Amino acid sequence: MLLPYRKIAKVLFYLLLILWVSACSRPQTDVLRFGLASSPITLDPRLATDATSARINRLLYRRLVEFDESFTPTPSLADWQRVTSRHYRFILRNEGRHFHQGGYLNSSDVKATYDYILDEKNASPHRTILSVINRIDTPDENTIDFYLDKPDTLFPGYLVIGILPARLIEQGHSFNRNPVGSGPFRLLAWPEDGKVQLQRVGDNQTIEFTHIANPTVRVLKLIRGEIDMMQNDLLPELVTYLSKRNDVTVQKGAGSNFTYLGFNMDDQIVGKQQIREAIAYALDREAIIKYVMGGSARQANALLIPEHWAGNPALSFIEYNPQKARALLTQAGYDDEHPVKITYKTSSDPFRIRLATVIQNQLEKIGIKVDIRSYDWGTFYGDIKSGRFQMYSLSWVGIKTPGIFQYVFHSQSVPPNGANRGRYNNARADYLIQVAQASDNRIDMAASYQQLQTVLLQTLPYVPLWYEDQIFVSRNDIKGYNVAIDGNYDSLVHVRRADRMNKGDIN
Repeated sequence: MLLPYRKIAKVLFYLLLILWVSACSRPQTDVLRFGLASSPITLDPRLATDATSARINRLLYRRLVEFDESFTPTPSLADWQRVTSRHYRFILRNEGRHFHQGGYLNSSDVKATYDYILDEKNASPHRTILSVINRIDTPDENTIDFYLDKPDTLFPGYLVIGILPARLIEQGHSFNRNPVGSGPFRLLAWPEDGKVQLQRVGDNQTIEFTHIANPTVRVLKLIRGEIDMMQNDLLPELVTYLSKRNDVTVQKGAGSNFTYLGFNMDDQIVGKQQIREAIAYALDREAIIKYVMGGSARQANALLIPEHWAGNPALSFIEYNPQKARALLTQAGYDDEHPVKITYKTSSDPFRIRLATVIQNQLEKIGIKVDIRSYDWGTFYGDIKSGRFQMYSLSWVGIKTPGIFQYVFHSQSVPPNGANRGRYNNARADYLIQVAQASDNRIDMAASYQQLQTVLLQTLPYVPLWYEDQIFVSRNDIKGYNVAIDGNYDSLVHVRRADRMNKGDIN
């Protein structure tokens, strides 16, 4: 079934390509254009949770803490020391402290940023994971003291929110559309929805992010020179086609972004363990990865990749076993005359719809009737955050710290207090999260998180699917970009056009 669909898609693509691509000359411009599958929702890092917003915010703002390749926290804006088990002292470094609209980033800006997040009335989605903070003191302009309610050895890894100017926070400035940070880029313009222009501070290079939802159109615009680069959210046949062209470059790298099926645990159908298990056994992940995703993913069985220091490489993959899936449905009281009926929400991205259609087909083979509902990204993501779903598919991106488990799976992290959108409530999971957080050393902490991931695989608040590869495509004259395992856009700090390399324009 899958191969004919791909052939049809290829034929349609080539026909459209012939009609679209003509002897047009490539637009000449000094602007570097980046095609996006979805627009950023907010450029206020205190409120952003979607991947595009988070990636662009990393360019606009500096953070206290960053992570290295082993997912270990490292200094960014500040160095730190653990004074006591409940007291962390951060000392600001000299680099990255000039706000784009003037002013020098100091300890009061750090305090104001985190105080805003901790204020319950502001409904920041990051409040739950930071609620361990009891108070923040600033003994001088370079020093920030964080006092915690309880010991937490992971704490430095939580401090990854971009720092905003305290004076603008006090004035109620709208950072959503008018960001002010001290990052390597400043906002140049946001002329319309779906188009954001940033200016690189070091050399005034303009990067324009343009929303082009349809992946085929995105590819055509790249070939015509209307955009210069794009990342991910591409149909496999498009990637294959682009890989064969001489005028574009395709980069691939292993990814850590975790794709899953999520469930509303309060629902009378998918809230049942047997139904979720049946869904898990009914999915042929290997076939989907091979035939639908072009091999650009690897199977997942947990939110953290197994190479993470808190990952669990001993977990077994969920087997493809449609017979067991049917037996579970029978045990739950369903049969051909009384089938399971599920509404499945996804975004309007064509590739996500294709994946949903394949999953729909595999579930229908075991007797689960699936009604796919696709929405524009804003509507879809709003429904998920508000709990308006029965089943959905989504990806967690950029996960670095196992503190994510409290944010996503603890029973006290139901929105707006966190991202437990499916209302998962498991006493054993809560206990293991609390034990891990109370651990004083990484070995004991990793052991608790590994046990937790075993519990999650057994109870299935999510059905793990895969970790998708990172795919970056650019015109050949674009240089300096390296794909990151979490898909961030940080390499835009170095990206340049080859015809400018010898002109001394890049610092």
